[in-house]
Amino acid sequence: MEKLLAPGLHIVATPIGNLGDLSPRAADTLRHADRILAEDTRVTAKLLAHIGAKAPMTRYDDHTSEAERERIVARLGEEAIALVSDAGTPLISDPGYKLVRAARAAGHQVLTIPGPSAVIAALTLAALPTDRFFFLGFLPVKANARRIAIEEVAAVRATLVLYEAGPRLGATLTLLAEKLGDREAAVAREITKLHEECVTGPLDQLAERYTQAAPKGEIVIVVGPPSERREAGDDELDAALDQALARLSPSRAAAEVATILGVPRKRAYARALERVK
Repeated sequence: MEKLLAPGLHIVATPIGNLGDLSPRAADTLRHADRILAEDTRVTAKLLAHIGAKAPMTRYDDHTSEAERERIVARLGEEAIALVSDAGTPLISDPGYKLVRAARAAGHQVLTIPGPSAVIAALTLAALPTDRFFFLGFLPVKANARRIAIEEVAAVRATLVLYEAGPRLGATLTLLAEKLGDREAAVAREITKLHEECVTGPLDQLAERYTQAAPKGEIVIVVGPPSERREAGDDELDAALDQALARLSPSRAAAEVATILGVPRKRAYARALERVK
């Protein structure tokens, strides 16, 4: 009997909220796959029940061992194996790239069945430039690492997109406002669900809003690119440095001010050293 689905790895995008967003091709793939690799089998089981798919499932996440991954790859020559995440497009802030790399290295076919993605959906709602965007995923958990991660992308001339959990939203928006300045931004939540919302405004206003009332669930934050502006003069630079030097070392003050004013870090550091003499 001829197989309905070609052997290999099938990367299947699933709904991020509304089950009606599952494409016919994705549903057909899940119904005919020999096995489904799921980030959380309990979550995926609800989707499979909705479409009447009965393929066996195997858990696949960041903790899957290399030995298990090798066993999966060995089966791709004979079996059609579908990879899904809990929601959205696999590999986008989800496990999977090592499996795709291993499957390609072994000469197996890798196919993608595209569909919902919270990143793209949020960009369409945010009313911010989309010709260039930079996806950060989730910021690091530790405070210092979070600050550094934001500082590293502050000068990127593109719209920034990142994921965040509801309880941390206010603090993250406050940090973004501190490090990026008063850029326009958007907070998208419950995308494709009944209570979908996208709140837009300057970062400091969004920070105040969500510090007072933290929403539940996972959030997508979209931050507009830095505005075109003239390079700060010495008086403006010195005033900003004096404020920063009151609480930071010269190197840290220079880094912060350089990010906010958009001046070269070397210039800011040289001026900072002059201010503390």
